[in-house]
Amino acid sequence: MSVGAIFVWELLGTAVLILLGNGVVANHVLRKNNGHNGGVVMITLGWAFAVFTGASIAAPSGAHLNPAVTLGLAIADKIEWGDVPIYIAGQMIGAILGAVLCWATYKLQFDDHPNRDETLGIFSTAPQIPNKTWNLVTEIIGTFVLVAWILLSPVYANASGEGGTPNFGNSALGYAGVAFVVLVIGQSLGGPTGYAINPARDLGPRIAYAFLLPIKNKANPNWGYSWVPVVGPLVGGALAALLFLAVHNLT
Repeated sequence: MSVGAIFVWELLGTAVLILLGNGVVANHVLRKNNGHNGGVVMITLGWAFAVFTGASIAAPSGAHLNPAVTLGLAIADKIEWGDVPIYIAGQMIGAILGAVLCWATYKLQFDDHPNRDETLGIFSTAPQIPNKTWNLVTEIIGTFVLVAWILLSPVYANASGEGGTPNFGNSALGYAGVAFVVLVIGQSLGGPTGYAINPARDLGPRIAYAFLLPIKNKANPNWGYSWVPVVGPLVGGALAALLFLAVHNLT
């Protein structure tokens, strides 16, 4: 696939991921919405199906939608290192675009919302108990689970040769399987930091919020924390890839 095609598919898929993911949080947070105060179950379900939708759209490029996934696949020797910057560029620009589209969808609700401190949380994550070391650990663990599942889950195989009985691994579920993993990460590990588990998912919308979106009385973008949901997922993805390599070297 050409680098241009990789860029376009990753941009489109990530834009839809962020539009729907930020959108479900906006539906919960902003008043005068049908989903106002829908709660954590609504949010985690919304994010999971946002992953399914965005990944399905970006299937031609492999549907990374996440620099941590791209890094993990590169370390595991499943994609070319030269393609990594193209994937990440598409993901970042797509994330910014998705955040802008979310704001446009909820523009009237943003104008009406009285609590400025709540609007940043629609776009980016923040810890419930600020401690950058342990917040980083949380993001590493959550992303490790995601990327390890992607790399280690058995793939479709036909053990009996052509025409034989196929053996299906969990990854036969395709992008629905990834959505289930994101759902359980959100509901099991997402409480401490909001489970960014994706640098583009957090940094792209944070940039849009800080510099592009005309939201009245914006909160501080919290740049001092912004590196945690970038570095943590990248480390988690890299560790998952190293585990994959170690396991496969044993076989």
